[in-house]
Amino acid sequence: MRFEELNWFDVESYLEKDDRLMLVLGACEQHGYLSLATDVKIPQALADAASQQTSVLVAPAITYGASPYFLGFPGTLSLRLSTLLDLIEDVVRSAFGHGFRRILVLNGHGGNDGVRSRLYELSNELDELRIAWYAWWESHSVSQIAQLHDLKPAHANWLEAFSFTRVSDLPEGEKVPPKVAGLLSAQQARKVYGNGVFGGPYETDQSIMDEIFSAALEDIFTLLRFE
Repeated sequence: MRFEELNWFDVESYLEKDDRLMLVLGACEQHGYLSLATDVKIPQALADAASQQTSVLVAPAITYGASPYFLGFPGTLSLRLSTLLDLIEDVVRSAFGHGFRRILVLNGHGGNDGVRSRLYELSNELDELRIAWYAWWESHSVSQIAQLHDLKPAHANWLEAFSFTRVSDLPEGEKVPPKVAGLLSAQQARKVYGNGVFGGPYETDQSIMDEIFSAALEDIFTLLRFE
């Protein structure tokens, strides 16, 4: 269940029996041949699938993140990290004020990692607040599947090429990862990464993608128990 499918009376009724909430945190940035909203689409799909089986509410997604290194690619819309931190704090404080006490943040973008420090600060301040953080591509279960199939995860490669993130045909074969040294400016990143893919196969079998999604979903079910 998403907020946009409900009215405020519905949310009030929900809070009488459950205090859990899922918050999707993504980005609008280049993903090679995949959707600019890939980092939103994947955690949103996971949140929706988890909600269908648990009835835990899903808040409206935060569709912008911190992506300063990709601003050389048209379509990337980036927030300053300070703006992002304040945005997430305001959303969490609002949810807490209404009675949500257990919040699972489903992050889809590595550039948002700095948010975790702000969430720690909020947890220290708001005694009843419990927050879990999940970045699906970093999970042990997803890494195991990649290793099992001898596939290396990378930005915009096979790992993120779900059927719902594809907006164009993908090249055949794989890309040799470019050599990267140090932090790159946006213009340097454009030159180094070319089409925006960090390297490796552009796609893999659908069965493997299904394994990845199912493994991430099981992780979320575990986290929603807030044990």
